Amino acid sequence: MKKFALIGAAGYIAPRHMKAIKETNNQLIAAYDINDSVGIIDRISPDSEFFTEFERFSDYCYQLKRDTDKKIDIVSICSPNYLHYSHIAAGLRMGADVICEKPLVPTEAVLDELIAVEKETGHKVYNILQLRHHDAILKLKEQIANENRAEKYDVELTYITSRGKWYLESWKGDLNKSFGIATNIGVHFFDMLHFIFGDLVESEVYYTDETKAGGYLEYDKARVRWFLSIDANDLPESVKGKQPTYRSIDIEGDEIEFSGGFTDLHTVSYQEILAGRGYGLEDARFGVKTVEHIRHAKDSTTDESRLHPNVKKLLLG
Repeated sequence: MKKFALIGAAGYIAPRHMKAIKETNNQLIAAYDINDSVGIIDRISPDSEFFTEFERFSDYCYQLKRDTDKKIDIVSICSPNYLHYSHIAAGLRMGADVICEKPLVPTEAVLDELIAVEKETGHKVYNILQLRHHDAILKLKEQIANENRAEKYDVELTYITSRGKWYLESWKGDLNKSFGIATNIGVHFFDMLHFIFGDLVESEVYYTDETKAGGYLEYDKARVRWFLSIDANDLPESVKGKQPTYRSIDIEGDEIEFSGGFTDLHTVSYQEILAGRGYGLEDARFGVKTVEHIRHAKDSTTDESRLHPNVKKLLLG
């Protein structure tokens, strides 16, 4: 049984990590968040310690480090994006491995700094790249590999996840803390595209605002028109009023709608990490590099064939 600590216990994604810790038969020893709305802990690990001050949390974990039988084995990070580097580094220096939510860090330079901290501490960082474990994505990857055709696939990626007005009022609406829509909700989709279609050849961005973004990515095996949004008005008419989220990959008219199957992917990710098959810092590099470019790219225009239909509607009406 591994002993876990968790940073960001009041966050949106924290319950999935707590559930994964419990379902892999491990123990949550301590949790931290500046907010105290963490009653869900009672359903997962009612005996765990909880702190609202990082200094007290870290001191507690450092004290446990002195006793091999009590030390924290793994720190799970569910805090706001801009704090990931600091919390990951702190977890490594506590003498623990670290599991961190996406986006891992905002830039390749920060990723390289984490690699240095890994070497200094002798501990490992693992990223949650849950789409690499989704059945539909694994089947698609196998299909593309088996077809091994010479010409590139034409692909449309659409991800719409409805969010209320709270989103823009929270840290997620602050570009300095979330790093924007493409980074906050898109990084694991860009990782998924790399996972399926190979290395990135070209990237263009055509539209960005606080609730949506769209552009063009070309990989070794595919040309991808992509669109991401947190605006429920962008949902297809076929799903409006039925489901708040829509995830779709359309490959030359053949659509794979993979909105389902997400519930247990964090648990699967934890199982793989604990079995020694987790995705580390270098595995995260491609996604980090892609969203770093997207954040700094200036909106450009190109021929209409590179525009996702939703982007075309925004630009051309």
